[in-house]
Amino acid sequence: MKPFASRYLLLVAFSLLLGACQSTPPAATEAPDARASAIAQLEQSLASSELATAEGQLAALQAESPNDQSLEQYQRQLAEAYLLRSQIVLQKGDVNAAATALSRARVLMPKAPALTGGVNSAIVHARKAELDKAEAALKAAEAKPQAKVIDPTAESTTVALNLTDMSKLRRQLDAIAADVVNYQCEVSIQAPRTQDYPWLATLLTKRVKKLDSEFDLKLQKQILRHIPAQMVLSPRKP
Repeated sequence: MKPFASRYLLLVAFSLLLGACQSTPPAATEAPDARASAIAQLEQSLASSELATAEGQLAALQAESPNDQSLEQYQRQLAEAYLLRSQIVLQKGDVNAAATALSRARVLMPKAPALTGGVNSAIVHARKAELDKAEAALKAAEAKPQAKVIDPTAESTTVALNLTDMSKLRRQLDAIAADVVNYQCEVSIQAPRTQDYPWLATLLTKRVKKLDSEFDLKLQKQILRHIPAQMVLSPRKP
């Protein structure tokens, strides 16, 4: 009886030991799987140019494994992607977006300033060009005579014509002609009667040509029965 009991106990112990060896703790397998999934997501974000998302994913991986040198390749890829984006948006004229992307590349590549030097120089030149353009526009605006009847900052200005007093109408047309020439305005003559347009157009054209014989006056006729005679002046955009 004793040999049978001993063999039974040995069998039970062996079964328990075998079960313990075959059952791996969940944490031991889940950790590598989670890391592999996180890296796969990072690679997908890089491939899709979702750089802000990729930067967050990389930061999370680096926080979990601060000494993992294998993550350096992803950091460099991300920095190069930001640098490429900076170049592309700069070519499209978006200097601010280019500067933002370049700053992210610099953060990710602090030990390689030479790689960002060319783009930085281009951004500096682009900003200078923008400032020069703005300064030239400001000087041009300051050099222009003060507007007489229009608001130069508005899309258009409507001037009601005084057809009942010829002396006032002449003064109005003198002022309108000055603004048309100085601010490169297109003019829409709106009148309730068809016969009003030709003589109003003639009166304005004579005044404009007197101020600038080479000026290309653009006139538009609109017969609107329900409104009094008026002119709509639209300054040319700088």
